[in-house]
Amino acid sequence: MIEPFDKIIFVTRPVFPTIEEVTDKLRDIWAAQWLTNNGPQHTMLEKELKAFLKVPYLSLFNNGTIALIVACQSLRLSGQVITTPFTFAATPHVLSWNNIAPIFCDIDEETMNIDADKIESMITPKTTAILPVHVFGIPCDVEKIQEVADRYGLRVVYDAAHTFGVEIGGRGIGTFGDISMLSFHATKLYHTVEGGALVMHDEHTKQRIDLLKNFGIKNEEEVVMPGINGKLDEMRAAIGRIMLNYVEGERLKRKRLHAVYNEELAEVEGIKLMPKVADNVKLNYQYYVVRIDEKIFGRSRDYVYGAFKNFNVYTRKYFHPLCSEFTCYRQLSSSSSANLPVANVVAQQVLSLPMYGELTEDDVRKICAILKSFRS
Repeated sequence: MIEPFDKIIFVTRPVFPTIEEVTDKLRDIWAAQWLTNNGPQHTMLEKELKAFLKVPYLSLFNNGTIALIVACQSLRLSGQVITTPFTFAATPHVLSWNNIAPIFCDIDEETMNIDADKIESMITPKTTAILPVHVFGIPCDVEKIQEVADRYGLRVVYDAAHTFGVEIGGRGIGTFGDISMLSFHATKLYHTVEGGALVMHDEHTKQRIDLLKNFGIKNEEEVVMPGINGKLDEMRAAIGRIMLNYVEGERLKRKRLHAVYNEELAEVEGIKLMPKVADNVKLNYQYYVVRIDEKIFGRSRDYVYGAFKNFNVYTRKYFHPLCSEFTCYRQLSSSSSANLPVANVVAQQVLSLPMYGELTEDDVRKICAILKSFRS
């Protein structure tokens, strides 16, 4: 008989720096007497992130959602934008906040990303862009998406919230498309407590984005466009600078835990593991996700989700329900089940298992043993 964990095992836990490191940075902020508005911590973090992520231009934000709203504004998107229903609520919401209609495209059965082969069929005269998501840190088919966008003159904005540090062939994931959004929320591999960033290709776009996130203020006497307050303050920028020293160590811990999950679950009938990626892709191992086929496993995903709690293991049904099922999007023609057959199946099967560096290999083996014990 398997005993429950003594303490709750959450699906993830934030990485904490030492209090001493934070205190040292606070002393720097107090010495500078600068709390926000592009202070020295903010300036240094932008510089350090550009180097770490291998991107040409980057603009910091107070969170990823505001960043994505500004990305749409900066490119003057309108009409309709094609996106995925299998994502966090913020993805379609940023379109609605820009008075843009989200058009949901079905997903690829293996990667769970937007199905690049189906995007073209969703394009209408009102389409201005494609908003794909690198779900669970697995890169989209960036080449095929760009080919479609180029053929129809569309912009590509990537929701790269899950992909901090991911690379394709040594190239930073943020360099694909016109703009990419990164999230630095506390639940992510890298965080600034709350925060985010946009990655862009040219200085002009960065200047426009920097204006948009600061009320459109050019100088003391000029406001040149209607902007918003999306700035990252000095406190969180300072923590972000500290956290950069933790990223690779945390990534390697999670990489090992991924391997243990794969080892333990590879032969379990009815359990589909994380998709494999090309050899030239560097992953960040932020999530570990399985899919449970009720017909083969003998138990539904929802049963497993609930039963895990009896063992003090808290998983998450990322992403269920689909965004297309929200009351605010349900009426869209692209939200129909007939248009999203793969997404509807995946959303009923997917389950995110605990993944963070403080877990031990024995913890993961026990989680897997519990999961296997549910099989009927």
